[in-house]
Amino acid sequence: MASLQLPKGVSVLERGWLSSNSIVLAGVDHCALIDSGYCTHSEQTLLLVDAALQGRALDLLLNTHLHSDHVGGNAALQARYPAMQTLIPPGHAAYVGAWDTEKLTYKPTGQNCPQFRFDATLQPGTEMRLGDMAWQVHAAPGHDSHSVILFEPQSRTLVSADALWERGFGVVFPELDGDDAFHEVAQTLDVIEALQPLLVIPGHGSPFTDVSAALARARQRLDGFVADPARHLQHAAKVLLKFKLLELQSVSMADLLAWAGATPYVATLVAQNYADHTLTQALDVLVQDLVRAGAARLDGTQLHNA
Repeated sequence: MASLQLPKGVSVLERGWLSSNSIVLAGVDHCALIDSGYCTHSEQTLLLVDAALQGRALDLLLNTHLHSDHVGGNAALQARYPAMQTLIPPGHAAYVGAWDTEKLTYKPTGQNCPQFRFDATLQPGTEMRLGDMAWQVHAAPGHDSHSVILFEPQSRTLVSADALWERGFGVVFPELDGDDAFHEVAQTLDVIEALQPLLVIPGHGSPFTDVSAALARARQRLDGFVADPARHLQHAAKVLLKFKLLELQSVSMADLLAWAGATPYVATLVAQNYADHTLTQALDVLVQDLVRAGAARLDGTQLHNA
């Protein structure tokens, strides 16, 4: 982060794409953390947060949305800091209370997330103090129907989660459920543009300052998905496979096939995009696409992350 000037008290814990970025906001009176990464990195998350806080307690944990790569470390942080308050977007609060892994999409996506609690919800249209600065909470539907983004108007810093990356945005998951959500992505990009941020801290990847270029790339990508929805579905299937590969690092094709068959989102995407293929044939096509893109390496019947 040395090349960018982050606001005072803000530090970004950037890791690989299996885990979201975690943002530490340390103030005079309290310390907060935005997002906690995937569960397989929980021990690393604790070490990184401990190092950033330098012996201080973590008072507040916020989640921009409830996908497993943003909340997987919640349970570990709650165990480490029992007095810490946890705030989540309101849309899925009831499902967290009941711990419904179907509605929270952990089971349909074939991902893991240890059960965590929450204390209150993040309400769009409100303002809250994080560290020593007042941050605005804005609704950011699209990638997730209930996602929020956070904006600090003095430094014009935006925590964009998966609504905007330097080169794109996250899979539009409501579209996988048959809901029309591409227009929500467009509306969220408009909200971001209207805020006129000078610095964006995305959910994945390094913070960046060329916001207009990022918005232009995101809109171009969105236009492509709107023109050809099947392209988005194929992209989503590859993202789910890549995510599993990031988690496992290496897996046999037989085990990957078993996982795909037991994972509703993957099975549905295959049926929608490869109606004339068996699951094995469709998985081979997707794996070869990942290999050609340099995102995976196939060694006989063993698939490795690359």
